[in-house]
Amino acid sequence: MRHVIALDVGGTGMKAALAGPEGELLHRARRPTGRGQGPDAVVAGILDFAAELRAYGAEHFGTPAAAAGVAVPGIVDEARGVAAYAANLGWRDVPLRDLLAERLGVPVALGHDVRTGGLAEGRVGAGRGADRFLFVALGTGIAGAIGVDGRVEAGAHGFAGEIGHIVVRPGGSPCPCGQRGCLERFASAAAVSEAWATASGDPDADAADCAKAVESGDPTAGAVWQEAVDALADGLVTALTLLDPRILIIGGGLAESGETLFAPLREAIRRRITFQKQPSLVPAALGDTAGCLGAGLLAWDLLDQTDRMEVSP
Repeated sequence: MRHVIALDVGGTGMKAALAGPEGELLHRARRPTGRGQGPDAVVAGILDFAAELRAYGAEHFGTPAAAAGVAVPGIVDEARGVAAYAANLGWRDVPLRDLLAERLGVPVALGHDVRTGGLAEGRVGAGRGADRFLFVALGTGIAGAIGVDGRVEAGAHGFAGEIGHIVVRPGGSPCPCGQRGCLERFASAAAVSEAWATASGDPDADAADCAKAVESGDPTAGAVWQEAVDALADGLVTALTLLDPRILIIGGGLAESGETLFAPLREAIRRRITFQKQPSLVPAALGDTAGCLGAGLLAWDLLDQTDRMEVSP
């Protein structure tokens, strides 16, 4: 069976799959990233894991993978296939695409983790069939993916979709990016956790605890939650004004609170828009498989491009 390797590299673990022509996951596996051993060990672990997947495919499906797709965090130069920087993995300017292609002997596509997950959500998940979508992941930080006609826009320099660094509170809390008042300092899961731990007096409290307190009617939690929702709505309306998506997909840890987030967020966006069209606001559908599914799509897209080049006159 023709298949591809799909690898989603995270800060602490790697999720991988062998994906079939229709995107089906034929085999899944996980490994720790091994970041505590340094960036060279992380890269070596990725290469070894990919080689193991290739061998598994050859043994169980009668042929090795035809290509590989890899999603990684941080700053990614997708055109050159370089993992430019990732603070949590400690690497800089790693030519990961070429290293994998040499190890596996097949073409390799490299993508940014959130954009890759957004590709999967837009094409086969919550945004299936939409010609324009915006995917926003609310996790430790906030990042997005801009979808246009079944592909995700990387931007001229690989920074497209960094909605978490829209300034929503000028002069507000400093952000590691160097600005003050960035969206992710107010509306990420990490920001809500920090605010609720302070407000509740429980240093171990997190965003999930805040959501539960909101659902139970705690007014202090409600105030913390609404502050995050308002900041998020401000950032999203800026994005809607620029991009005019047909569907807005929200994923990440904060989205797991369901209508506790989505109901007030829809209302906050409705209050802010004037001439803009309010898009459908929906939760992400693919969960933690989005990265692998997206990496598989990258690999199949690469094969399609290669096949077209081979048959063109």
